[in-house]
Formats: sequence, C-alpha cells, structure tokens
Amino acid sequence: MPGCLSLWSVFDIAKRQAELQALEAQAANPGFWDEPQKAQSTMQQSSRLRSEVQPWLDTLRQVEDSIELTELDDASLRADLEGEVASLGPVVDRLEFTTMLSGEYDNENAILAIHAGTGGVDAMDWAGMLERMYLRWAEIHGFKVEVVDRSVGEEAGVKSVTYSVAGDWVYGYLRSERGVHRLVRLSPFDSAHRRHTSFALVEVWPDVHGEIDIAITPDDLEIDTFRASGAGGQHVQKNETAIRIVHKPSGIVVSCQNQRSLTQNRETAMRILKVRLLELEREKQEAERAALKGDHVDANFGNQIRSYVLHPYQLVKDHRTNHEVANTAAVLDGRLDEFMEVYLRHGQVSQ
Repeated sequence: MPGCLSLWSVFDIAKRQAELQALEAQAANPGFWDEPQKAQSTMQQSSRLRSEVQPWLDTLRQVEDSIELTELDDASLRADLEGEVASLGPVVDRLEFTTMLSGEYDNENAILAIHAGTGGVDAMDWAGMLERMYLRWAEIHGFKVEVVDRSVGEEAGVKSVTYSVAGDWVYGYLRSERGVHRLVRLSPFDSAHRRHTSFALVEVWPDVHGEIDIAITPDDLEIDTFRASGAGGQHVQKNETAIRIVHKPSGIVVSCQNQRSLTQNRETAMRILKVRLLELEREKQEAERAALKGDHVDANFGNQIRSYVLHPYQLVKDHRTNHEVANTAAVLDGRLDEFMEVYLRHGQVSQ
C-alpha cells in the first residue's frame, strides 16, 4: 500500500506522534494536576492527537501484516490476503480524506448558529428544519450537542439558535455549511398554498480549546442580564441567569441562557465572543486571499450556498460545487456527509 505510506508523510504522523509523546510525558510528571485548567487542556489536546494518530498506526500495522502474507508466497493464504487488501481499500480512502481536514482548527469542536432570514414565518420554520437537520447529522455521528441560546418563532420554527457541537473533526466538516441556505416549497402557512422561497443563515466557528489570545477591554462590552426561558417561553426562571454581551467595536452580539447560573452563562458567552473575535481576526488576515472564509452576508436572495427545492421537483444543490442530490428527505434527515466531503475535495482542487 504505497499510497498509505505516502499519505503517512503528507499527514506528518511522525511529528504528531512526537507531540503526543511529549504531552503524555507532561501528564506523567508529579504535580501535573496542580493547575487543573491547564492540565485539562493538555489532556484534551492529547486525546485529540491520539484520535488522529491511532487510525494511521492501526492501518500501517494492517499493511505490514499484508506484506508479510505476500512474502510467504503460500497459495493457501491467497484468500486471506485478498480479504485484507479488500478491507484496506476503504480505510486508506478514509485516511486520504482526513488529509483534507488539515486546517488549523479542523479537529476542534464547533459553535453552530442558525438565523431565520427573509420569508417571515416560513423562514423561521425553515430555520427550525435546518436545526433538526444538523441535530440529526450530529446524532448520526455520535457528536455531543448542547444548546447555548435559542429564540423560538411566534408561530413556528426558530428565529435563531446557537449550539456547541463536540467530536472529532467537527469544525472541519461543519465549516462547509457556512452561508445562506435557500428553501423552495409550497408553504404550509399560506392559505392559498402557494410556492414560497425562504432563507436562513448558518454560521460556524471553531470552539478552540484552551486559552484564546484575544484581549477584550471591559469598556468595550455592553452586558445585559435577563430571565432564561424554555421552549415557547415556558418555565421562565425567577432569577436573571441569562446574559447578552455586545462587543461594541465589532458589533458582535452573543447570548447564552442554557447554563443554570449567571456565572456559567457569562463564561460560555465570553468564550464564544473570543472565538468569534478570533475568527474575525483570521478573516482580516486572509482578506487578500481568494478563498476568503466566514464572510457575514445577508440572508437574502443571491447569496445562497445551497438550495433545497421541494416543489415543483425534489432536489438539493450546492451552488459552490454543483453537487446535487434528489433525495431531499435523506438530506433533511441529516445525511450531509456527501455534500461536506465534495465541498472539501472541491476546495483541494481549487487551491
């Protein structure tokens, strides 16, 4: 499997192994847990590196076993060898694909936000459909999801919702979803049952582990507290535990009401604010590059990255890659990997 061995070099597994060993050596030192927050960050980094390196080590071991079988030149082992080679093919393909997830934050967790755009009640319902689609996608992959903030629509769906999503390569996959998503269907909210077009904006940021080197001046913040509420305004808490932070220089607004205490919500909101400011700084640094990532655009006509057509025909089309799928029900039920992988491969070709 020369392909696997060349990919080993491209992905620089030896360097990652050395980094992992260094982190493990730190964890073995006496007094490692004297600084719990730093220790926890180190352990998380170690876990992520291990999840990256181990599949390559396992595959290399399987390749070496296959090579040994060929060197035996025993006809009775031919069936075993053919089975080994057949099973290695998809594994090597998957490892090859992970080399495309080589961005600085691709193996970080992610913050996912969905906002209803143009289209009134239909748009809020569409935002709710997208929310379900991404929750199903996360469920399929076994990712951990926590709601950070959620504002429901008066009649249906959601006005906006923010989630934290945790798992291997989450940001690497979800960054392909940034942009405006367009829905065309016969509106269930129109008494004449006419065709409507709705829009929703999806934003994604890396949920960076450890300390983020972003300086925030307290005078630049406008902080409001309010009572957290459940879905549909139910179960309103008596105390003001929810928080809204406005970063005045950038205009970024972050709300959090999921945690039980004001302190926890403030910590979460500040973490997300730093993540968004970090992303804003990265965008400024990449402004001269053709592949500018993460632009904030209006959720309106002409800016969509993907269209979901339910009438007069069934089709989901990504306008960046021209990839199409006719099974709209499967896509809306979280079967998004095909679109994500085509997008990532398309990005490699375009570079």
